[in-house]
Amino acid sequence: MTEATFHGALVWAMFALAAVTFAILLRLKAPYGRHYSGSGWGPDIPNRVGWIVMELPAPALFAVVYFMGESAGAPLPLIFLGLWQFHYLHRTFVHPLRTRTAGKRMPVVVAASAFTFNVTNAYVNARWVSEIGTYDLGWLGDPRFLAGVLVFVVGFAINNHSDNILLGLRKPGDTGYSIPHGGVFRYVSCPNYFGELLEWAGWALATWSLAGLAFFVYTAANLVPRALNHHEWYRARFEDYPDDRKAVIPGLL
Repeated sequence: MTEATFHGALVWAMFALAAVTFAILLRLKAPYGRHYSGSGWGPDIPNRVGWIVMELPAPALFAVVYFMGESAGAPLPLIFLGLWQFHYLHRTFVHPLRTRTAGKRMPVVVAASAFTFNVTNAYVNARWVSEIGTYDLGWLGDPRFLAGVLVFVVGFAINNHSDNILLGLRKPGDTGYSIPHGGVFRYVSCPNYFGELLEWAGWALATWSLAGLAFFVYTAANLVPRALNHHEWYRARFEDYPDDRKAVIPGLL
């Protein structure tokens, strides 16, 4: 089996995993944060430790695999490297260190499954952009690349701004929940998820690859059911929760 064949098989496996993940999460709440009761999922670990460990392959392994590629020094692949690391260095190290997670834990099985996915996804996308895929300088002016980068940047801005709003709701020592307002929270309950969906939709468009599309499809399969659960939780907990908010996609879902 050639590496290209192996790579292609992994990409299609990601599409299949997305379908399975979506079906499971529509029936079962992912055990994390407000949805984790602390029992029934086996051993657990501190939330912050679990987050960093499960996300670590995304920036670290991606960089290793990327620099093994023959096109690693070319302009377009370097831009893709920058976009990827821009998201994941923040997501792996900055975000968990900013959140107030004292006392919160996550099941080891959740961290392990996310770690495994990130290993696969990092390899698939890094190998594509620096070795298997082909991008000449003309791609810099292609509308798909330009639109994809724009969507990615807008998505990151929405994601980060929404996280900042959530962080501002809870003061030091506070463990309660309240209704978030402002930004894209005016339209949806989970704008941080909406922003991440935009990021990886932009990545798929900019790279114009099945590898990027598989990642976006898996992201949607993972985040949309979680957003629906969050939305239901907000509406059940707060009587004055805004009726016109959707769950994750403004005006649609």
